[in-house]
Amino acid sequence: TTRHRIKGILTSADYQLVFSDTPGIITPKYKLHEKMMDAVHAALEDGDLALLLVDGKEDWAACDQLFGSLQLKVPALVILNKKDLLSAEKIKEGVEYFSARPYCKKVVAISAKKKFDREAFIQELLPFIPAGEPYFDVDDISDLQTRFFVAEIIREKIYELTEDELPYHTTVLIREYQEKANLVRILADIIVNRETQKGIILGERGSMIKKLGTEARKQIEAFIDQKVYLELFVKVKPRWRDNELYLKEYGY
Repeated sequence: TTRHRIKGILTSADYQLVFSDTPGIITPKYKLHEKMMDAVHAALEDGDLALLLVDGKEDWAACDQLFGSLQLKVPALVILNKKDLLSAEKIKEGVEYFSARPYCKKVVAISAKKKFDREAFIQELLPFIPAGEPYFDVDDISDLQTRFFVAEIIREKIYELTEDELPYHTTVLIREYQEKANLVRILADIIVNRETQKGIILGERGSMIKKLGTEARKQIEAFIDQKVYLELFVKVKPRWRDNELYLKEYGY
């Protein structure tokens, strides 16, 4: 459910790679969707290499149609993931299928959960990356601030704990992120479209938001390695996904 372009930075003694994780490609229904697609196009335009990720059990013809529609101007590798769940014959079929496509320079089959495959995958990328000076500091792992990832953790918990379409109608805004000596104080707004959605987030006698807050706080503490005080508020903003001012305020 990625809505932003998120850059992940990997630096070693020999290289610095900047990966852009983008929203999925959809037909826009709201201004929010349009901004998500803008992020996709921006990543494709300024990247040096496109990585087209395919789940080994997906419909390859549908993936091919989508990849072809991107009209890529940079080399592309098709990454055939979850190879541990595929037979050798199926992997061979996938490599042959995508290797024949004009946009594909190479097919790399991996299991992203396995460290060996991840390291081998990096080596496959390097020949396609132009030489240059590092753009980010050696300790940087992303171009985004901690508070962005805190909001994403809260949004992830909404996704895990609620049902149906509700997570797609919500966003999270960090109102306060204050670091003290032994504690980080975080105040966050959960934005929804309708009062009925607010009721679901709150739960009976506040049971859902209490559970949501507890689980989010634990994960945030693990992420920043500090004790956290987290307070959540639910606010109704009708049609926020189509409101330019709201979208700007919420970081889109």
